[in-house]
Amino acid sequence: MTAGASASRSTATVLADDLVEELAGRRDPEAAAAAAVADATPSGAEVEAHVVPLAARSAAEEPEPLVEEPDPVADRADAPAAFFADVPGPGRRPRRRERRGPTLREQRRLRTREAIVDAAAELFVERGFDHVSVMEIAQRAGVVEKTVFNHFPVKEGLVFEADPPIRAALLDAVRRRPAGESVAAAAGGFVVAAVSQLGSPAAAEGMTEMARVIRGSRTLQAREREILGTLTDTLAEQITLETRAAAGELEPWLAANAVMGLYSSLLELARDRVLAGASGPELVAMLRTRGQRGLALLQFGLAGYAKRR
Repeated sequence: MTAGASASRSTATVLADDLVEELAGRRDPEAAAAAAVADATPSGAEVEAHVVPLAARSAAEEPEPLVEEPDPVADRADAPAAFFADVPGPGRRPRRRERRGPTLREQRRLRTREAIVDAAAELFVERGFDHVSVMEIAQRAGVVEKTVFNHFPVKEGLVFEADPPIRAALLDAVRRRPAGESVAAAAGGFVVAAVSQLGSPAAAEGMTEMARVIRGSRTLQAREREILGTLTDTLAEQITLETRAAAGELEPWLAANAVMGLYSSLLELARDRVLAGASGPELVAMLRTRGQRGLALLQFGLAGYAKRR
């Protein structure tokens, strides 16, 4: 095993954690809340989408008894200039409240959001995504229908995030790959490390429920294909940027589609097996073996393409 290959697996394993939780539908509420609050404190870098369980980025909210005040980070483009004047920067100390934990308003917002997500998950598992209305979700969560739409502008957002964590993690795996490693090895290694863990007992229950809900809804299947297409485009754009490929060159798109094809195929295989009742070390090993075989096939044709110099 080369040093480069070892580094790749280590990076992929670390970056795979968010994807495993996302696909298995089992994010820890406290960890998700902490991540959301941490993201609400902007820095000089671009503010990324909040990482929350089965959530899309929420829209701005109008005050009402059960709805929190608007979150300026969620709709940054529309935020007033005064908000950005308070962002910490060189020679500027952050406000005192930014150094504390979540405010009461933020805590209430997170509790409301969590209640909506839990209610939706229960109803989707019980009756299927297409047979549950937003009104029913609101009633079970103890909120009004408008509150659900304030947090999730579209119903599919209760299952798929608008900006799924896999996007940032996949790009990070590509950008952090060591010299001499191809983009297919870095991105493919990340995919294999992540999806193989979906066979673990810890992920099996959530994975089984998610698989049933998604496969029982054409709407969700169509949305998942859209997300996969967006991920493919994002990866191709990163490869194009690195290689300075000219307009019309096919290689970046071929490489991206190959890697995301491996991801899609391995994910469907994992769903097939957990729905059949399989889980545990044997399933993890089987998924890893199948994934590595697929990655080896990609490497045979793409090993020399887009190596870091």
